Amino acid sequence: MMIAINLKPGLKRKGGGSSLQGFGDRAKALASRVKDPLLVGVAASWLAVAVWLGGVWKKQTSELSEWQPRLEQARTENRRFKAFIQQKKKQELIRDSLLAQIGVIRDVDRDRYVWPHVLDEVAQALPAYTWLTELVAQAPAVPQASDSAASDSLRQLPPAFRIQGRTVDIQAYTKFLRQLEASPWVVDVVPVSVSTVVEHERPVTAFTIRANFKTADSAYIRTVPLSQSVR
Repeated sequence: MMIAINLKPGLKRKGGGSSLQGFGDRAKALASRVKDPLLVGVAASWLAVAVWLGGVWKKQTSELSEWQPRLEQARTENRRFKAFIQQKKKQELIRDSLLAQIGVIRDVDRDRYVWPHVLDEVAQALPAYTWLTELVAQAPAVPQASDSAASDSLRQLPPAFRIQGRTVDIQAYTKFLRQLEASPWVVDVVPVSVSTVVEHERPVTAFTIRANFKTADSAYIRTVPLSQSVR
């Protein structure tokens, strides 16, 4: 317990004010002592800057707290899309490998069924009283070029073949030409030569035809099973 002694009996002791009022009084006293207006302006500027920086910091802190969940969501989406892209690249590599293997198989099988088609089409187009003496493959004509270019052009050209035969009827020969031209597997049918020869003491017409093989449209391709069950 403290005892306050009034050394001036004629004066009453002032009651204690609030701390805020005391701060205001001290600020007024400080302002009354500071007479330089430039110093007052600088102090006011620093105070305004401090207030502005505090407001900016508070605003950025609030925005950062709002954007944090979005940032986490974006990171999750980034990881998911990164895994998706890696999976897609892996599938593309598998696809390219399969396409390369299919290309190799097609190159191997390119000429496997050419001559069965040629023989089948020629046999179907052959009229009565007409027979063949020779059916051979013939190298297609390749334009003059370098070795690599000529090789590429040769691979792109359709297989060519030559037919030699006999007939006892010149009309059968023209019919044979028309039926070969009508085949979807045979193109560029060209009669090379026609002459009369004696065979077995009888005059017959000998002919030579040149043509090219072409893969027919899918509408003309008919597939059959390799084996069928017999009941």
